[in-house]
Amino acid sequence: MTLVASGPADSPAASPTAPDGKGAGPLLRAWRERRRISQLELALRADSSARHISFVETGRARPSEEMVLRLAEHLDVPVRERNALLLAAGYAPHYPETPLDDPALDALRDGMERLIGGYEPYPALVVDATYTVVAANRGIAMLLEGVPESLLAPAPNAMRLTLHPEGLAPRIRNLREWRGHLLQQMERQIALHRSAALRELYEEVAAYPVPAGVDEGGPAEPVAYFALPLRIEHEGRVLSFVSSISTFNTPMDVTVAELAIETFLPADPATAKYLQSLVG
Repeated sequence: MTLVASGPADSPAASPTAPDGKGAGPLLRAWRERRRISQLELALRADSSARHISFVETGRARPSEEMVLRLAEHLDVPVRERNALLLAAGYAPHYPETPLDDPALDALRDGMERLIGGYEPYPALVVDATYTVVAANRGIAMLLEGVPESLLAPAPNAMRLTLHPEGLAPRIRNLREWRGHLLQQMERQIALHRSAALRELYEEVAAYPVPAGVDEGGPAEPVAYFALPLRIEHEGRVLSFVSSISTFNTPMDVTVAELAIETFLPADPATAKYLQSLVG
């Protein structure tokens, strides 16, 4: 397993939403409209009034720090953006952003390593908000065998590793489907986080050409997959996985809020049997 530090410089906060001198009102209105919630509905959720919400959004009333946090909670605003709302309203950030290699996060790092290590021989990894790999187990290392060192270090990026023509892309048997799934996933995150770094990454990987000769045929034997599989070739055989992404519940730190643990579950008996044989 590997674990690399990922601090503020690696996160989408390199260009956070900055106060524009107009207060938090326009930002709160933008989040409310994005969530397609009326002023009345938000007021009922936040135990306020539609009149007060209107005054806050237009700048006629300055919300308290508690009100900013309450509205952000009911609007499901990401933790990093909650800090931006507080700054725009004239308050100090509420949520710290602790570097991943800080001793304060020792328990978190240890827990993540134990979690993905216990998932072996199946692949599992941890990424930050811009898909920088901060931890990976031996199942991931197996899939990455033969990938050029230029893509692996320093601070490898999961999207580049997967979609780059010299990365895993030529080995993925259903590349167009899987590529479409990953790009849609990034589009949803860009809409939520408004991250310039994530947008730049998206534009880069979306421009990668699809390698010529990619086999997009079906499996040799019909398999009733229960989710879109990643079908990837490894040492002459095709392995099939479905992925699951987990995040931390109610995070109180920006760094922790932006970590995601992705695990790959064998999608058919043949894949499970092969991976278990490697352990044996």
